Amino acid sequence: MQPIQLFDLASRQAEWLSIRQEVVAGNIANANTPHYKAKDITPFSAVLNSTSMTMARTNPAHLSGNSLNTGINVDVENAKLNNEIGVQESGNTVALAQELAKSGEIKRQADLSNGLVSSFHRMMLMTVKR
Repeated sequence: MQPIQLFDLASRQAEWLSIRQEVVAGNIANANTPHYKAKDITPFSAVLNSTSMTMARTNPAHLSGNSLNTGINVDVENAKLNNEIGVQESGNTVALAQELAKSGEIKRQADLSNGLVSSFHRMMLMTVKR
C-alpha cells in the first residue's frame, strides 16, 4: 500500500513551520542585540516546488511511479529590510510588530493544517469501519 501523500505533505509543512517559528523566535529574542540582522527562511512554496507528487502506478505500462522526496530543503537568510523601521541606531533590523505578525501567521497555518489532517484522518477511519 502506498503512503498517503497528504500526511507526508502535512508533515513537511509542520517541519517548515517549526523551523520558521524557531527563526522568528530568535529574531524576537535578539530585538535589542546591537547589529543583529533579522532572518527568515525560504517560503513553503519553494518546498512544494522541490516536492514532486505523482500518481502511484499499478502497472509498469501506466504513469511513472511515486517519486516523493524525503526531507525538506530550507535556507535561513537575512530578511528583507522593513522600510518602516529601517536600520535602527544600534544597527538592528528586527521589527517586533512584523515578527509578532509572522508568529501569528505560523500559528494560523499550523491550526489549519492540523484541522485538515484531523478531518482526513476521521474520514479514513469512517471508511475502514464500514
